[in-house]
Amino acid sequence: MKTLRISGLAFRVHVRASAVVACLLLLGLVLGLVGLTTGSALSVSDALRTLFGHGDAGTELVVYTLRAPRVLLALCVGAALGVGGAVVQSLSRNPLGSPDIIGVNAGAAAGAVLMLLVLGDSSYQGVWSGALVCGLAAGLLVYALSFKRGVKGTRLVLVGIGVTAMLHSLIAYLLTRADMYESQGAKVWLIGSLAGAGWERVWPVALTVAFGLPVVLALSRSLSLMEMGDATAGALGLRVERLRLVLLLVAVALSGVAVSSAGPIGFVALAAPQLARRVTRAPGPGVASSAAMGALLLTAADFLTQRLPTPGQLPVGVLTGGLGGIYLAWLLYREWRS
Repeated sequence: MKTLRISGLAFRVHVRASAVVACLLLLGLVLGLVGLTTGSALSVSDALRTLFGHGDAGTELVVYTLRAPRVLLALCVGAALGVGGAVVQSLSRNPLGSPDIIGVNAGAAAGAVLMLLVLGDSSYQGVWSGALVCGLAAGLLVYALSFKRGVKGTRLVLVGIGVTAMLHSLIAYLLTRADMYESQGAKVWLIGSLAGAGWERVWPVALTVAFGLPVVLALSRSLSLMEMGDATAGALGLRVERLRLVLLLVAVALSGVAVSSAGPIGFVALAAPQLARRVTRAPGPGVASSAAMGALLLTAADFLTQRLPTPGQLPVGVLTGGLGGIYLAWLLYREWRS
């Protein structure tokens, strides 16, 4: 740790963590820049010239209309999931605590399926609003059911697993009762994909990250103290339950908006904070590093899905789910051995 003084203000900076965040962001931006040329005859230099305002009408169409929304959506959704996962894991003091596990993703998925199969609204606005409302409702439900003289981490995870199982059962029931063609459309969304992304899918996530990330960063010191236990944090003057509710609301909002825009992309929220902690070796929740790691993971996964030699382009949720399952098994093994 080093102390940085700017205009009379002193900031404590973890040098290794700051360097890691910078490297992760740089790698994510490089992958995103290369992603701007995917599926076209453009070179990286053509994409750069277009970004600096020196491209022609054809290159601007490819970069700004076809490719940039998908790249930015991957970066923003990955960052949102990374921050949401870091907050939930810190509050629960459990590496398995993430929006994937505590019902937020399943709630958003159930909301989208309800809009598609029950209400018959297949518009992006309808699916987005249904997924967001139900994702937020699922997060609040898990919090309410976990509350008993405060919210304990183990109770939060167990209740979340139960709510997730119930919501998956509801989704399966709706899929079996729906028309075959309608259910196929819902299944495509349930996998999680960035294909066909437009600017209308980017702005909600970008604005939510722009609001939520500074809030969590501002409360990261309090979040670090809460990792020491409610009694210790309360003795240090924190209003533990109020802070926990605020942080959970921000984490649920970030995850809910991300899932609403790209589908329930699995395991990014679970893996990003853990990988960030192992790379930075820094104490605390590692909010900035988790955001950067989540953005890089999802951008890299989307980059790979577009280049794998498969008959058709894989949805990014297939790749993150497969790799995430291996990571989860490894994490459970480490927990069992410790």
